[in-house]
Amino acid sequence: MIKKPELLAPAGDLEKLKWAIDYGANAVYLGGENYSLRANAKNFSINDIKKGVNYAHDHNAKVYVTVNIVFHDEDTINLGQYLKKLQDIGVDAIIFSDPLVIDVAKKYAPNLCLHLSTQASVLNKDACKYYIKNGVERIVLARECSKKDIKNIIDETNVEVECFIHGAMCTNISGRCILSNYFTNRDANRGGCCQVCRFNFNLYDQNNNVISDNSNFSIAPKDLSLVKYIKEMIDIGVTSFKLEGRMRSIYYIATIVNVYRRLIDMYCNKKENDAYIKKAIKILYRCANRDVAPQFFNKKPNEKEQYYGNRQEDSNQDFLGIVIGYDNDNKELVIEQRNFFKKGDKVNIFAPAIDDYSLTIEKVKDEKGNIIDVARHPKQIVRIPCEKKIPINAIMRVNFLD
Repeated sequence: MIKKPELLAPAGDLEKLKWAIDYGANAVYLGGENYSLRANAKNFSINDIKKGVNYAHDHNAKVYVTVNIVFHDEDTINLGQYLKKLQDIGVDAIIFSDPLVIDVAKKYAPNLCLHLSTQASVLNKDACKYYIKNGVERIVLARECSKKDIKNIIDETNVEVECFIHGAMCTNISGRCILSNYFTNRDANRGGCCQVCRFNFNLYDQNNNVISDNSNFSIAPKDLSLVKYIKEMIDIGVTSFKLEGRMRSIYYIATIVNVYRRLIDMYCNKKENDAYIKKAIKILYRCANRDVAPQFFNKKPNEKEQYYGNRQEDSNQDFLGIVIGYDNDNKELVIEQRNFFKKGDKVNIFAPAIDDYSLTIEKVKDEKGNIIDVARHPKQIVRIPCEKKIPINAIMRVNFLD
C-alpha cells in the first residue's frame, strides 16, 4: 500500500497559515519573532503561534516552528524558556540546525519533536544516524541531495525524510551563505539574508575590463520544481513534501498547495493524469514567473539550471479576487477584488472542493447593484453572474488555461 506523504506548506503569518491548511496542506511551518531564518517576514508572536496551533489541530493539521538560525552566544539567551513555551502550546515539532538546540530542548522541553533543518546540509546516511542517535525524528535533507542519495538514506536509516519540492534555491549549499553579510552586513545565517544571489553584477575580463554591465549578469539559480517527479518521490518513501515561500502571497500559497495536493492524491489513488500534469506545470510557472528546474534530483545542475544572463521576472495580475459569498436568488458571485477585471474577461475559479471552473464575465455590479464598467479599486466588493455555486474563499484568476 502506498503511504501518502505529508504536504508541508509555508506560513508567513496567521492568515497564510489558514489559507495553506484550507487548501490542503497537512502541516505548516512558521517562524517566531526570534531564532528564525526569515527575520524579514511578519512572523508569529507566541500568542499567534498558539492561535495557529489551535486552528491547525482543529483541521487535523500540524505546526512546525523554525528555530533554525546559527546561534552565537548572545542568541542563546532565553532559548530554553522559548522552547518550553512552544511545547506548552502544543507545537508539533521544531525545525533546527544548530546542535545546541538538541541539548537545550532536552533540558527545557523534552517532549518537543525535533526536525533537523536543511540548513544542517545533511547529504549522507551516516550524518542522519548521528542525529537520530541524538533524538532527531525527522531529517530535512539538503536541497543538493539526488534521488539516489534520498533513497539510500531512507533505505539505510528508516528515518522520516522531508524534501523540498518547490521554491527558491540558494546559490550556496542549503543556505550556508556569507555573501549577504559581506555585501550588506546582514547575516543570512541569523535571519537577515538580502538575497545577493538575485543581484545584478558587472562581469570583468582577465584585464579587469567590464564585459557585461550590471543589467545582465547574475549568479542566481533557477527555482526548484519537482512537479514531474512526485510519483518517484512517493515510490522511494519520502515522508514530507516541503514547499518554500514564507514571504509569498496568499495567492501563491493557495495555488501551489492546491496543485501539489491534487498531484499527490492523484498518484496515491493510482489515477495518473498526463493532462493535469501539463496543466499543473503551467499553473506553477505562471504563479511565480521564474524559470524552474529539478536541480540536483536527477543530475548535477549545469548552466541550464542557472541564471547567468539577463532575466525578466515581471509580476502578473492573475489574482483577480476572492469569493466571499454566493447569492442563490440571483445566481451571482460576491467577489472581493484584488486586480483589475471587466465585462468580457475570461476567468478561472479554483478551490479545494471543486474542479477548476471557467466562465466569461457577462456583467459587473457594485455593492449597491449598479452596473459598472470595470472592477478597478483594491478590495472592492463586486458581483458577477455565475450559474455554479462556488464556495467561499475560492480564488478567481485570469483564465490562462484554455
